[in-house]
Amino acid sequence: MMRIKFAILGMGRIGKVHADTIQANSNAELAAIHDPINNEINRLQKRYSCQQMSLDDITNNDQIKGILICTPTDTHVDLIKRFLYTKKAVFCEKPLDLNLRKVKKLVQLVSESKSQVMLGFNRRFDPHFAKLKAHLTKKEIGVIEQITITSRDPNPPTIEYIKQSGGIFKDMAIHDLDMAVFLADEKIHSITALGSNFVSKKIEQAGDYDTATILMRTISGKQISIINSRRATYGYDQRVEVHGSKGSLKVNNPTLSEIELAKEAGTTKDRLHHFFMTRYIDAYKNQIDYFVDCIKKRSMPKPDSYNGYYALYLAENALKSAKTGRTVYLS
Repeated sequence: MMRIKFAILGMGRIGKVHADTIQANSNAELAAIHDPINNEINRLQKRYSCQQMSLDDITNNDQIKGILICTPTDTHVDLIKRFLYTKKAVFCEKPLDLNLRKVKKLVQLVSESKSQVMLGFNRRFDPHFAKLKAHLTKKEIGVIEQITITSRDPNPPTIEYIKQSGGIFKDMAIHDLDMAVFLADEKIHSITALGSNFVSKKIEQAGDYDTATILMRTISGKQISIINSRRATYGYDQRVEVHGSKGSLKVNNPTLSEIELAKEAGTTKDRLHHFFMTRYIDAYKNQIDYFVDCIKKRSMPKPDSYNGYYALYLAENALKSAKTGRTVYLS
């Protein structure tokens, strides 16, 4: 069987993760990479045994069936539009853009083109969270009443990154907002957010928060809490708890190993993962494996561009709430 040929646009940190994942998939082949500003592109071409190609050549190459967009956020919309009518499936890292109106117009174009466009909310494909979702789908804990999502980074990113990221709600919380809607399987009625600065004066001077809490109510009344921080001295903190009418479900932090040491002085476990590159390595693999499968079956992948729009819509309203100190009621 012929392997599906892919091109990756942008060979930074996440581009390399996806390149490794494609190479590990027996149904996929990395045919081309494109990144004119990457100084190590020649070495990466040799490492992945693929071609360097221009955007025009990738667009016009009928053999390439899948595109992975891992470029800066402000390039995402234009790149997706470039491939909408080329019969190529497109996977794009989040967010689609920082401008909500721009993203809304893109969603309409994607819908009209009937193209396969998938958004990179990788946490949906984490084995632990996916299993939790499966239990919820079977209604094993009855009706969902409360969802609590904790997401804390070990250290803040650089100020340069903060300034172009869109801020903690659009950059960091957007993953948790998508996860909240994914688990609740319902739209949001109201949103209240708090933003503070405990970690870095520079982040505050850049106009952003380093600590945030979001409280949401769904249309039917489910309560959702999202807790974010740019600092967790103990490692990458990623937990979810769902409470229902018949019980609860919880995903705790996986550690670097399953070893637990018990002695007279007490019990110790291994450290948490340091960051998302190792914590979500299975999620990245499962995500791309699923995308490859969608191309093979010609099915529409999820999460799609609308999911990207809705998460950004929630993030923008969370920021509005944090700035005004008021609850925002959504239409």
